[in-house]
Amino acid sequence: MPFAVLLIKAIVMKTAVMIKEIYAEAFKNLGHYLVKHTLKAFAWVSFILFFAALYALIFRMSTGFAFD
Repeated sequence: MPFAVLLIKAIVMKTAVMIKEIYAEAFKNLGHYLVKHTLKAFAWVSFILFFAALYALIFRMSTGFAFD
């Protein structure tokens, strides 16, 4: 193969490896970020639903609802 073709292949491979490294670095911690914030939102929704159920129970007990 001529030297120019080998040089072009080397440049293309270096560029491909650099692009791969840039994307790998950019998305490395993205999964951790999404999991952390999703679980935080789920925890807040769970607390709100728990206190809504607790309020409903206390309201029913205070109004004399028959739990038959």
